[in-house]
Amino acid sequence: MPQYFTPGVYVEEVPSAIKPIAGVGTSTAGFIGAVANDVQMPLIPGRTGLKAGGKTAEPADFYPLAPAGVPQLVDGWERFKTLFGDGVKPGNRTLAQAVYGFFNNGGGRCWVTRLEPGSGDGKQGAKGPADLLPADETVTGALDAFAVIDEIALVAVPGATSDAVQSALLDHCENEYLRDRFAILDGRRTATPITAEIRGGVRDSSYGAIYYPWIDVGAKDAAGGTLYVPPSGHIAGVYARVDAERGVHKAPANEVIRGALGVETPVGKQAQAGLNPDDINVIRRFDANVTIWGARTLAGADHSEWRYISSRRLFNYLRESIDQGTQWVVFEPNAPELWSKIRRNVSAFLTTVWASGALLGATPEQAFYVVCDETTNPREVRDLGQVVTEVGVALVKPAEFVVFRLSQWDGAAR
Repeated sequence: MPQYFTPGVYVEEVPSAIKPIAGVGTSTAGFIGAVANDVQMPLIPGRTGLKAGGKTAEPADFYPLAPAGVPQLVDGWERFKTLFGDGVKPGNRTLAQAVYGFFNNGGGRCWVTRLEPGSGDGKQGAKGPADLLPADETVTGALDAFAVIDEIALVAVPGATSDAVQSALLDHCENEYLRDRFAILDGRRTATPITAEIRGGVRDSSYGAIYYPWIDVGAKDAAGGTLYVPPSGHIAGVYARVDAERGVHKAPANEVIRGALGVETPVGKQAQAGLNPDDINVIRRFDANVTIWGARTLAGADHSEWRYISSRRLFNYLRESIDQGTQWVVFEPNAPELWSKIRRNVSAFLTTVWASGALLGATPEQAFYVVCDETTNPREVRDLGQVVTEVGVALVKPAEFVVFRLSQWDGAAR
């Protein structure tokens, strides 16, 4: 409190009780993939790639390959090429196609960790992989390196369909310190859409979604045939595009995959009827458009409140935003004045979320509630050094089944 000794007018700056909560990012992806140590790297601009006389290639003229196991920030396709190669030749094609698809579909930033190819390459999938895959046991270490990068919200290991890798991705996203992340999984490759083969042994989890089938992006394999690539990288880009254009509350479905020319295994309406109940999101071709035609997590029937991707990701967004936006509360005096500030700040944030169309209700009062008072903070709670706030939100769910009831009308008043 300032001390005043001389009569006069004094102007003081008083900090506002409102500390705005900013929404966190939801579309930064983390990719893990195999890149061979001898992959062809692009030339540094201005270099010839040859020594004097034009006989021997000079390694110093090429961009150096990024070290294995170290996450690299990639903010565009050109940056990826200088770190990992362009994917034109074998050695990094699966990872390169995934990251290119991410940027082509609307992604803006991603972190990429390269691993050395595993010894089991060529055995995953009924028709063989598009290119090299990392060894299953190395993926967990790469995910641990992602744990300290707070901005990552989506994770994928393109092309890796083993139960071990996909379970590791789900475990990573379900970690109590990382529950703002979502795993995008590739379905196993099959000649026909058989549910058990597509999903393999991956367990139920609301923190991941699986997509089938693999897609044609116009690339050719070594024999000159169509190279089908895993869709997870492209789909991560669609997530980012929908988040930017509509918001994280919009299901990333009924969206066209840019760069996709076709699918490996066409799935019709009848076949999808057998896949949708098992939470397999199908990619279908409608005329010239290859479209995501599913919006379900792997939560399973026992956790229907988290059935949809948009519900889980919106809740992740709310939780992480409130968490980061209220860090100033730590060590503040735990009294009614603090409770009032918390209510105002969280309510102001949720009102903004409601106004964007993410919450269900004609008014903010119908869409959410925030309770932080003596009922949530009795003396025994305060004595533990805790301040407890209860927040409830009404999430908007996607219209998965749109039903029109048609009948004949005789013109009489209804």
